[in-house]
Amino acid sequence: MTAQPAPRLARLLEALLDVGTALDLRTVLRHIVDGAAGLTGAGRAALVVADPGESGFAEIRSPGPGPVPETEPLLRVPIHVRDEEFGELRLAGRPGAAPFTVEDEQLLRVLATQAGVSIGNARLYETARQRERWIEGAAAVTTALLTEEGAGDALTTVAERARLLAGASAGVILHPTAEGGMAIVTASTPDDPDGMVGATIAPGSPVLEQLLGGEPVFIEDSATDPRMTTHVRNRFGPSMMLPLRAGGRLIGTLALPRRRGGRPYTDLERLLATQFASQAALALVLADARRGRERLAVYEDRDRIARDLHDLVVQRLFATGMMLESTQRRPGADDVRDILGRAVDELRSTVREVRTAILTLQQPPAGPPTGLRGRVLRETASAAARLGVAPSTHFRGAVDTRVPDRVADRLLSALRDALADASARPGVSRVEVTVEVPAPSPGGRDGVRLRVVDDGEGGPEEGRGTTVTWWAPL
Repeated sequence: MTAQPAPRLARLLEALLDVGTALDLRTVLRHIVDGAAGLTGAGRAALVVADPGESGFAEIRSPGPGPVPETEPLLRVPIHVRDEEFGELRLAGRPGAAPFTVEDEQLLRVLATQAGVSIGNARLYETARQRERWIEGAAAVTTALLTEEGAGDALTTVAERARLLAGASAGVILHPTAEGGMAIVTASTPDDPDGMVGATIAPGSPVLEQLLGGEPVFIEDSATDPRMTTHVRNRFGPSMMLPLRAGGRLIGTLALPRRRGGRPYTDLERLLATQFASQAALALVLADARRGRERLAVYEDRDRIARDLHDLVVQRLFATGMMLESTQRRPGADDVRDILGRAVDELRSTVREVRTAILTLQQPPAGPPTGLRGRVLRETASAAARLGVAPSTHFRGAVDTRVPDRVADRLLSALRDALADASARPGVSRVEVTVEVPAPSPGGRDGVRLRVVDDGEGGPEEGRGTTVTWWAPL
């Protein structure tokens, strides 16, 4: 005895249950198509979506042999989500090319009604999930920028997170240029970023005028939109260009292009990305202010240390040296005159080193050093790791004001070579660097002299100690 097929009502209930319990939109659409095919016995079923950009796909088909042809018996039933037509169910391929019945259409309309409700629920669920992802992304960027995690490259952090959230082909940050245009300064992309950084939007572009006015720009196809002027626009299709604006100040633009032929951005995605850009701009400003406060605190601390060294240590050392010198001049000091002389020399050397340390503390902790003194100190500090000892550095004369830049560059090159040679010699435990200006030549011409002395092996005198002297006219 063969089993009888389940009543059509039971199959309808089963199809309604499948459609009504799914939350993911793609899963809901798949259940609708499969349920329609099962209810009517159609060999082929398809759901053609009215707005492919809204859902990311144009058609969902059941696994039948090929598409639904218009020449065979065909059943069409629209699906409405609230008052909007979402798409149309199309069925064909009944056994023996039999026509569809009125009962088939009634069952399909019941399924379509439930499908509209389920699609609406899936849309709401997806909207909530999207909002949650963008909110979490904005919070993650803010946290990263306000901690050390993202402080190293804040713009890359923003570009990378936005690209992932938007499903974009690239995340790009542009900054205003001095000429009145905008240039790409950061590009985050899993594809080839070659040629992107440095690409510019020319001054006077309509896109630029909107961005400078704080308005977002939404583009359907970057490659064909006449408003786009960068040479990399041919790589991309749909795009969003969002001003990074905080406190009434435009600090840049976040661009999120998708590849050519990519899905257009929905209204919801545009809204969420615009809100993300506003939050990211505020986080960038706060992070910059935090780093400014930290730098200021470092400057103030270094200033305090420098003042303490100057007011206490240098003055005491100088006073001690004066006492020793006065002792040398007293009657009966012949026995200790040599010892006192060496002590005075050591104190003078110590005073010079402390003053050098004070100058080092007065240099900014980040960024390029200022003046020849700062550049020399940066060079000797960099060489300390190779040498295994910090060089003792001394300056005589107005080296920052008397030495031209072209001569200073040559001096630093000579210093670099001398320190490299010293690091290659064994047994180096002391390195002294002296820069003196004016340092007259034997012919009486004023110049600048660099002297580098080390106590390593292989020197000209008794196998130890090397002195390198360099001189250039001013």
